[in-house]
Amino acid sequence: MNRGFLIVGNKAVTKPFSLNDLAGSAGRMDILCRFVAQALFISHGIRKNVEVYLLLLGEPKPPKAIKIVGKEVKTMAPDERNIAGLIRKALKIECNKNWKRSTSGIYISKKNLKKLLDELTNRYKIVYLKETGKDIRNFVKQIDKDCLFILGDHLGLSEEQERIVKDYASEVISVSPISLQADQCVVIVHYELDRSTI
Repeated sequence: MNRGFLIVGNKAVTKPFSLNDLAGSAGRMDILCRFVAQALFISHGIRKNVEVYLLLLGEPKPPKAIKIVGKEVKTMAPDERNIAGLIRKALKIECNKNWKRSTSGIYISKKNLKKLLDELTNRYKIVYLKETGKDIRNFVKQIDKDCLFILGDHLGLSEEQERIVKDYASEVISVSPISLQADQCVVIVHYELDRSTI
C-alpha cells in the first residue's frame, strides 16, 4: 500500500533560506529535512510507495506546501543539507494553488492545511498521530486503504490546526505515550507497517 506523511512546519520560512542556519533563521527547517529523510530513505534506496507533504507556515508568504513523490525523486540524498537545498530551490518558484514542479519528484503550491486535506482525503485515509491516540499495533491490523499520517513539528499542532485535522481524520493513532520527535514517529510508523506485511 502507498503511504503519505504530512508535517506542519509552524515556523518554517516560505522564502529561500541559508543552508548554514536551518535550525535558526530557516524556522526549524532541520526538523522538516530529517522528517523527509526518514519518510523516504531506506538502505541504498528510496521508498517508491511514499509521498511526503511539508506545510510551511513561516514568514514571509505563508502558506506554502511542498510535495515530494518517492517514485519520481532522482537527485536527493538523505542528508539534511541536500534535502534543504532542494526545498530552497522549490521556494524560489512563484506558485499558486496548483502544484508546480521544481525538480524531479518535488512540487510546490500555495495551499493551506484545509485545502491540502481537501485534496488528499480523496486518495488517503487520514490518520492523526498523537500521544493519546489508540495503539498503532491495533490499527495496522485493520488497514484497508492507503494512509496519510499527520503530525506537527516541535510546536505540535495549534488548537485550530488540530480541529481541522480531526475533521478529516478517521483515526487518531499513537506510536508512543511520550512525545517523540517527528522523524522518530515516521520511523516507527514505517516499522509497524513493514512488519505487518511479513
